[in-house]
Parts: sequence; structure tokens; C-alpha cells
Amino acid sequence: MLENRFSKLLGEKRLDRRDIVKITGLDNHIVKKIYDDKITRIELNTLEKLCYALECDTNDIFKYIPD
Repeated sequence: MLENRFSKLLGEKRLDRRDIVKITGLDNHIVKKIYDDKITRIELNTLEKLCYALECDTNDIFKYIPD
């Protein structure tokens, strides 16, 4: 199982979704779906932009939890 830590990470960095949209240029709907944990897949370039904006690693956004 993958745990989506995006919203928690935004809170820790004191950012909101609008900040991420401005920094990355991603569509607001995509950022909202990730934030609300409503995504079933994510493009690698989207993940790369999120890592850039949040100055983090992919493991900080999504954490693997064995079942």
C-alpha cells in the first residue's frame, strides 16, 4: 500500500495548493486530486515537479507500507 503524504507535507512546509500550482505550473485539478488522495496514477513529470516545489524526495510524498 502507498500512503499519500502530500497534504501532510504541505502543512509541514506551510504551503497550500495554490502555492504548488504557482511553483510547478500544474493544473489545479491535478493538485487537488493528489491533495485529496483521489488519484490512481501519477505521471513521472508531475512527481518530479512536486519534488522540486517541495524540495523533497518521492519517498517524502508517497510512503510504501507493506500489507
